[in-house]
Formats: sequence, C-alpha cells, structure tokens
Amino acid sequence: MSFHDLTLPERLLIARRGTAYFAQRLAELVDDDLDGDCLLPGWTHRHLLAHVGYNAAALCRVLDWAATGIETPMYTCADQRNREIGEGATLNAAALRNLFDHTVARLNEKWCELPESAWSAEVRTAQGRLVEASETAWMRTREVWIHAVDLDNGGRFTDFPDDVLDSLLIDIVGMWKKKALGAGLILSVDGRSSIVVQQESSPGGIVSGPLPAVVRWAAGRGSVGVQVEGDIDGPPTWL
Repeated sequence: MSFHDLTLPERLLIARRGTAYFAQRLAELVDDDLDGDCLLPGWTHRHLLAHVGYNAAALCRVLDWAATGIETPMYTCADQRNREIGEGATLNAAALRNLFDHTVARLNEKWCELPESAWSAEVRTAQGRLVEASETAWMRTREVWIHAVDLDNGGRFTDFPDDVLDSLLIDIVGMWKKKALGAGLILSVDGRSSIVVQQESSPGGIVSGPLPAVVRWAAGRGSVGVQVEGDIDGPPTWL
C-alpha cells in the first residue's frame, strides 16, 4: 500500500511522525554542529534547517489558498525559496531552532483548522503542478523523513514507514520517466517484481536490495545495502 492509499488522518499522522523524527535528530545536534556540512552538497546544517522551516511556512501559504480561495502561492517568485534559505542560514542557532518549532506549529494548526471541503481545493506547488490541498501531507512527509537522513547524525531509511518508502520510489521513478532519465536502469527490490525505468531501452544495469536500501540509492543518499550490477555511475537526479 502506498501513502496515497491511506486515509487523510493516517497520512497526516505519518507527516507528524516524520516531523517528530526530524526533531529528534535535530535535538541530538549541538549548536556548533549546525555549522558543519549536511549530506546535501554545498549546504550546512544551517541551510537544511532553514529549508525545512521555510518549507512549512510555504505549505501554510497554500493551505490559506485552499481555505480562502484567494491565490497564495508557495513562493512569490522563483528566487524566494533560495533567498529564504540563504538568509535563514545566517540566523543564530537559537533562532534557527525557533524557526523550525514555530513553522511546524503553524503548519499543524493550518491542517487542524482547514475545513473538510477545502482539502479537495486545487493549489499549485512550487514546481507549478496543480494538486489538491490534501497533497500537502505528502509534500511535508517527503521533506521531513528524507531531510532527517540528510542531517547525517543517525537518520536511516530503514526507520521510514513502508508506505513512505513505496511512495518515494513511485515518485522518483515517475520523475525519471518524465525526464527521460535512467535508460537501461532496472531496480530490483527484494521479494518484488523488477522495475524497468525506461521500458523501451536496452538493459544496462541492475540495482538490487531491500526496499529501504533501494530507495536510499534512488534518492541519491548512498549505496549502502544495495548490489549494483552493470555500468551504473549513480542514480539520475529526480528533483
């Protein structure tokens, strides 16, 4: 079962569990650790924390859109996201932690107060996709679970719920297909049918292993736990 097959309360619960998981990993970092690099190239823990905080604020804006019918985009312009992250990374440690706590509380409040009819209202993502407001549960879930690993202090894909792992793999492969990437690539999850990324391409390599390891590899977070056969340099980009 994928994340999207669950009821809305179940999806929101997983998003909140992911937030708690991220918060736990964050709490184990002392303030000086925030100056160190996270797993994302070119970013410190400060950049990552600012990103996760401002992502929640951006989702609050589209939930306001759903509630009022007044268009309120996640970002007013293409540069806003990067500018927020860059400026947020300059905050002191206490302010960064407060940003995370405050925006998490705001997002949870928006979810709790959104009228039932507004969950099906269409809003636009930062990438320009039109989705229902209920999609914010998945958008946040994906952010907090993956970025908990990016903190690089003990977060593991094996801690993710299977529903999240299944949906991440669907998302990643779907993006590869859309971008015509991954020609010849085959993903083989233990106990499941193989996934041929581009059906019309000749087989070029296989990445196999348990579900958490294959999703970790596909998400670009390392090859621990997978077996790579053939000429494969690494996973294609997906975001």
